[in-house]
Amino acid sequence: MSSSTASGNAGQGTTKPPRRESQHGVGLRVIAIYKAVKTVGLILVAIASFHLYKTQNFDGLVHWLEHLSLADSNGLRWKLVQLLEDMGPNKFVAIGLVALAYAAIFATEGIGLWLQKYWAEWFTVIATGSLIPLEIYESISHFSWLKLAVLIANTLIVIYLVRIALQSRAEMKKAAG
Repeated sequence: MSSSTASGNAGQGTTKPPRRESQHGVGLRVIAIYKAVKTVGLILVAIASFHLYKTQNFDGLVHWLEHLSLADSNGLRWKLVQLLEDMGPNKFVAIGLVALAYAAIFATEGIGLWLQKYWAEWFTVIATGSLIPLEIYESISHFSWLKLAVLIANTLIVIYLVRIALQSRAEMKKAAG
């Protein structure tokens, strides 16, 4: 096959789906960075959890908290000490494994969105959207500004991704014929 034949057939019959518009590319990258930050945070939680699984490390943390001199946060400190003692070091393995599982999900979302993959948009919509009811409950029952900010950010991400995913599907159908 000659190079003229190969180049002549290159444009026939094979059309790639349209790339995301540059504005969507930027939006997807911002969301991917947000997912990467969450991934790194969860990996750090997992590392700390696996570290606290060792009894001597766990006991050292509890001892340090018991002897920490903080005048205005005594109530919080003792609640944390009580929570840690109730949990014990064995539960930190489960916490570490759950943190790693969520980190893997967030990493998959982030990498797929960074690469502007259509499947990643819907994967992120499903994964992020499934947590919104829990985030609403947590924001109402144990309000903090951070929880509210995460709820708002995740809701906006779901709305944005549904909008561009549906728009992208319509563009693909239009391009196909």
